[in-house]
Amino acid sequence: MDTKVKGATLGLPSSTEGLQFYNLSHRWGFGMPQWPSAPLLNLRIKEMHSRHGALVHEYEGIMHRGTHMDAPIHVHENTGTITDYELWRFFGTGVAVSIPKGKWGVVTPDDLEKATPKIQKNDIVMINTGSHNNWGDNPDYFAYSPGLYKEAAEWLVAKGVRLVGIDVQALDHPLGTVLAPHGPGPIQPFLNDEYKAETGRDILQDFPYWEPCHNILMTNGIPGIENIGGDIDKVTGKRCTFMAFPWRWPQGEGCALRVVAVIDPKQEFRLERG
Repeated sequence: MDTKVKGATLGLPSSTEGLQFYNLSHRWGFGMPQWPSAPLLNLRIKEMHSRHGALVHEYEGIMHRGTHMDAPIHVHENTGTITDYELWRFFGTGVAVSIPKGKWGVVTPDDLEKATPKIQKNDIVMINTGSHNNWGDNPDYFAYSPGLYKEAAEWLVAKGVRLVGIDVQALDHPLGTVLAPHGPGPIQPFLNDEYKAETGRDILQDFPYWEPCHNILMTNGIPGIENIGGDIDKVTGKRCTFMAFPWRWPQGEGCALRVVAVIDPKQEFRLERG
C-alpha cells in the first residue's frame, strides 16, 4: 500500500509534500514461504503481556529467507561480509523494469538492454518478472521460477549498476542452484527428468554454472536482493528513488532487509547538494 507523507507533519520542507512510499518487501515471520531446503525460521513467545507486562519473541533461523541479500562470503571464502558493501549502494535513483518470464524463463542481456525505463550506469535496478504473484509455499515460485543467469550478471556488471533486486526465489535461476544437480544438490532430483522431458536436454547442458550471478555480481561489489515483492507492480515502468539498508552485522553472510521505493509524482523534490 502506498503512503503519502505530508512534509509539515515531519517538520520537513514543504517541497517533500506528496512523496509516495512503496514497500517492495514480502512479509517476514513465522509461517512465511521458505526456500525448499529446510524450514529454518521458527518463532517462540518468551514473554507475554498477561504475565510479564511485555511481549518478547525469540526466533531461530537463517538470514536467507524472504526478501534478503547475501554477502560475498556466502559463496567465496575470505571475501567480504554484509558490512563490507559500500553504503552508497543502498540508496539512490534507479528503475523498476518489467521483464515478464514464465516457467524456467531466463532474463537475458537483450531483455535488460531493451527494458524501459532504460537502465543506466549507477542505477538501482528492480526486475519484475511477474514471479512475485506466485509467492507462497509452492513449486511454481521456487522450483519453476524464472531468473537471472551468467550472461545477465555480466551485462549488469558491465553497465555499472549500483544494486540489483529481482522478484524470484534467488539471485540465480533455480536450475543454477542446488535444487538442480549443482554442488551438494540436487535437492529436487525430479527436476532434471522434467526438464529433459520438456527440452530433450539435461539441466547441466543448459545451466552448467552453479550460482554464477552470486559469484559475478557480489564479487564485483554489487549487492543482489532476492524475493522482491510487495508493491513492485505499482512502481514498475517508473524511475524511482530506492532505499534498502541491511543490518550493521560485521560477520553477516546474509541479511533480511526492508526495501522501499519513493516517487515524487510532481518530479520537483531534490536533495540539496552538500
